Amino acid sequence: MDFQQGLITTVHDYSLGNLDAIAFNKELGQRPTTLLIPCLMEEFSRPALGLIRDTLASLKGLNRLVIALAADRAEDVRDAETFFSKMPFPVQVHWTNGPAVQELLGSMVNLGLDVTGPPGKGWAVWQGLGVACQDAEVVGLFDADIRTFGSAYPERMLRPLLDPSHGIAYVKAFYSRLSLETQALQGRATRLFVGPLLASLEEIFGPLPYLRYLQGFRYPLAGEFAFTSDLAMNLRIPSDWGLEVGLLSEVYRHVALSRIAQVDLGLFDHKHKGLGSTPGEGLQRMAGEIFGTVLRGLMEHEGAVVSMDQLPTLEVLYRRVGEDRVRQFGLDSAINRLPYDRHGEELAVQSFAGLLRPGLAQLMTSPIAHQLPSWSRLNSCNPSLQADLSAAGQADRSGWRARKSPQSLRRPNHKPQATSQGMAA
Repeated sequence: MDFQQGLITTVHDYSLGNLDAIAFNKELGQRPTTLLIPCLMEEFSRPALGLIRDTLASLKGLNRLVIALAADRAEDVRDAETFFSKMPFPVQVHWTNGPAVQELLGSMVNLGLDVTGPPGKGWAVWQGLGVACQDAEVVGLFDADIRTFGSAYPERMLRPLLDPSHGIAYVKAFYSRLSLETQALQGRATRLFVGPLLASLEEIFGPLPYLRYLQGFRYPLAGEFAFTSDLAMNLRIPSDWGLEVGLLSEVYRHVALSRIAQVDLGLFDHKHKGLGSTPGEGLQRMAGEIFGTVLRGLMEHEGAVVSMDQLPTLEVLYRRVGEDRVRQFGLDSAINRLPYDRHGEELAVQSFAGLLRPGLAQLMTSPIAHQLPSWSRLNSCNPSLQADLSAAGQADRSGWRARKSPQSLRRPNHKPQATSQGMAA
């Protein structure tokens, strides 16, 4: 806990528990706010989503909740609608991979745009933003697997945006990733890859503004964030595991640093991804795609020249910084009496280091990443696309046909109430 500020305005958790549900609901009612949750059908069988639903049920001032759902059958979508049927605000379950949506998005190829995937969180977020931004001034995003979700989460993340006098356009969450079962540190991709990578790149390229920007975030890979709808409408959405860093790159492109904030949500836990046995699996795949996203950002925002000649230096620096971080996290864990697998952490750094050479070679071969176009661009092509997508995602899930647009162109203060037995499940 501290009260320090830096390049990115930081909203701390001072452990005072100063939440006010009545005042928060009033603020929600003054600026239309929609929450977006990208979701797989499997999440409905886990306790986390029920906890999130029951917590959000207190937000009577919320404009709407959009569930961007990937499901195999129309019956699954109807089950999801039933799951959220008793909420005190409208809930729209948007079937991201349904036949009607696929048909509509497939028709965009006639305009030279491929927006049919690839399936994943990025694609779901992109569709969800198109739906949510129709009638909201503020949009907040939470993952569906947060096992520690409490009332502090939405209140603390959304409030900086609800009062326009703060001048904030984008809010990023940060938190302490700890396992509920073991209390061990989680978040290896952030702690052992992104942090050491950014420090190493700074030694090679110097304190470039873009690197300083990324290092200003306490948890750059946090999947929880919120923004004004006018900003959301102008962001290109990455479609791989570089989503979170790629969005930070897009925000950097559009927003003054004074309009960005990060908010401490306290204790946080969700599903843990394994390291993976090959570079194409688990955290290794995630780290490899994040690596490419970070380097593309350097090229785009700083005009940095990235070459294979820099690779040996980067490999040496990353291993040194990564091993230093393992020692630091080991001490932090020891003094807080947290379990710490130093050998496993060292092996993770070793695996991540092995991704740098093939990752840079891949970047040299394919420097342009696939990004889903911003909704402001799509509206210039087809002004009715957002409304059509919204209708397709909740239409009768058989026999729907896309209509032709006549204009178409060419945390101490939060205590989740889930039982330990439920969490263990």
